[in-house]
Amino acid sequence: MSTRETLRRALGQTLWICPFRPFFLLAATYAVLTMSVWAALLAGFISLPGVAGGPFVWHAHEMLFGFAMAAIIGFLLTAVPEFTGVTPLGRRPLMRLATLWLVGRGAFLLSGVLGIWLAAIADLALLVALIAIAAPPLWRQEPRRHVTFITTLTALALTHAGFWWALATGGEPMRWLRLALGVLMVLIVVALSRISMRIVNDVLFDRDGEARTPYLARPPRRNLAIATITAYSVGEFWQPGNAVNGWLALAAAAAMANLLNDWHIGRALARRWVLVPYAVYVCMAVGYALIGASLLGAAAPVSAGEHLLLAGALGLAVMIVMTIAGGMHSGHGLDERRWVPLAAAALVAAAVVRTTGGWWALPAAFTFSLAAALWVIGWAIFLRFGMRTLLGARPDGRERCDEPPPRD
Repeated sequence: MSTRETLRRALGQTLWICPFRPFFLLAATYAVLTMSVWAALLAGFISLPGVAGGPFVWHAHEMLFGFAMAAIIGFLLTAVPEFTGVTPLGRRPLMRLATLWLVGRGAFLLSGVLGIWLAAIADLALLVALIAIAAPPLWRQEPRRHVTFITTLTALALTHAGFWWALATGGEPMRWLRLALGVLMVLIVVALSRISMRIVNDVLFDRDGEARTPYLARPPRRNLAIATITAYSVGEFWQPGNAVNGWLALAAAAAMANLLNDWHIGRALARRWVLVPYAVYVCMAVGYALIGASLLGAAAPVSAGEHLLLAGALGLAVMIVMTIAGGMHSGHGLDERRWVPLAAAALVAAAVVRTTGGWWALPAAFTFSLAAALWVIGWAIFLRFGMRTLLGARPDGRERCDEPPPRD
């Protein structure tokens, strides 16, 4: 069988056997595509059609509601059946959702031609469909341990609707996108607390050779982080640039630093499956610290901290979740090859370089281009080595989204 025939068979069959496969593929591909387009735009090589809000709004929106949303859909539609015991979505519903995602991307790109209201309806339909699918089984489950996912999805849908309302009425769409970034930071804390309880203790089990659970994602620390992130995000939405928001951002940074104490588990912290999620929280803590310092008069712009949240925390969280969930639910297990830390390092480097743009000695154009290149390299590495979990057949003979059986 030729390579082309193998790929055609994968796209037609194995791609749709589990929800994470098509949407993780879309997220990673879009991460490369949109950043490449953005770099070309900044360099003046190309121009966008008449996009509502302009190219900067398009770039921020597509990072949040294009790239990140595809990853969220893949994660939730894979996790909800595991959490609740419902049957995973089949091929046709997944294809319809993927079509909605693609239509939303095209609708925003062509919003100057289609009109804002038509583009808004096309783009918002995806989140409405996701909530309609994921919320009922999560709500029916007793006890309602995962209801926070419903809350964050609803908040994300409302901020997305507010974004389009601002575009249609001449408001400030970036305020809504910043609010959406805060919602995504909360979602990261919620999701990583679930994933880390499993993965970190598996790492400790492998290291110590005995069944014990010394790592706990403690609710008080997590809830404090969520509360402070929410307080800053709401405050900055209602009163942008207010000094009080600077203190709230510093409180969020302190709460995230406090949350890191859960992860101080000795030498096992150096293992990739512990260190990379840990780095996500570090990016969040430093990002909010930079935002707070900026609002209180420091030289660094607010955008420096925001890019550390977006390119660092969000990008790294999406990659590690996709790598872990993809490996576990494709039958391959955790990938111990060297590409994982290399890809993660590229994303962290992209975030750090982008954060320095415009306020350190290096020219802004250079730092923007280098950050974009590092981001593309990180996701290209993921696509090169992670493709077996997205398009390949399961090696263990199990079906659909089944995880490998637990170790004895």
